[in-house]
Amino acid sequence: MKLPMPPKPAAGKEFALLFAQDILAERIAELGQEISKDYAGKNPVLVGVLKGCIVFIADLIRHISIPVELEFINASSYNGGLHRDSTVKLGDEPEISFRGRHVLVVEGVVDSGNTANKIMNLIRRQEPASIEIVTLLDKTKCREIAVDIKYRGFDAENHFVIGFGLDKDQKYRNLPFIGRVLNED
Repeated sequence: MKLPMPPKPAAGKEFALLFAQDILAERIAELGQEISKDYAGKNPVLVGVLKGCIVFIADLIRHISIPVELEFINASSYNGGLHRDSTVKLGDEPEISFRGRHVLVVEGVVDSGNTANKIMNLIRRQEPASIEIVTLLDKTKCREIAVDIKYRGFDAENHFVIGFGLDKDQKYRNLPFIGRVLNED
């Protein structure tokens, strides 16, 4: 199947294919299999970090062969534009208790580590049995705070990425692949 051509971003910015749809599907299936094996008999809770995780988590859970529960948390550090804000904004706290549970925080992308760290600290206060991060994209070159990521799809280096749930000014989340924005200045 031929991938559709992406629409042109606003203000003349161009983007290039970074990870094709078939490559994403293959790696997500592998992550689902790893999680199924590692959490067999543990009934984990997957906590999706909105909005960027939405496509990833939808595909991921279809490749997890054990029972899981889902919860979501709203978080943002890119508040318009291409550069992250130093302040992480969290929405309402999850409604379920994580005490004694095995928790997987599911991110579309981990860059500075600030959002992941803040969410991990929030969940740790409830004393889960375990807590790990699974991310489709890891931007290790952008790290400001050390975070331990157990499950990672790909290294996105320092690119500003769009598609597959990730956005630029709330646009391009619906692209079936991941692109990198060119001329990121």
